[in-house]
Amino acid sequence: MRRMSGFTLTELMIVVVVVAILSAIALPSYRDYVTRGKITEATSNLADMRVKLEQFFQDNRTYIGACVAGTTAPLPTGTKYFTFTCPAATLTATTFTVTATGVAAQGMSGFLYTVDQANTQATTISAPASTDGWVTSANCWVIRKGAAPASCS
Repeated sequence: MRRMSGFTLTELMIVVVVVAILSAIALPSYRDYVTRGKITEATSNLADMRVKLEQFFQDNRTYIGACVAGTTAPLPTGTKYFTFTCPAATLTATTFTVTATGVAAQGMSGFLYTVDQANTQATTISAPASTDGWVTSANCWVIRKGAAPASCS
């Protein structure tokens, strides 16, 4: 008599269950990792804009007229995950606010980062990101899911 070799149905079902459990843990973690990588586009460009706007202020003694091409403080271009704005209403002789708004088509819907002349870094998280564990902070840029940092570093 010849013995048949191969996998039993029970063994295959155990493998399927193990793969399903690993996927349930790994996929959300990977998605959060990718989101955190995209957020650096906003925070690094906003920090760079703040420095450029301070240089513009040193040269002109006002923020009015900044955030346009041809100045020392043009808005970032060629970005993929965020759009940057510097509303004229926020540009005064002594104040500015620059905003990075997440691009929905790139999975960043609901993310809004700002910085102003006092280096007040704020994060506003709205749906769908707010329903996924991301939180709003009035004094820091939130760069990971969960609680907002107690203080900016």
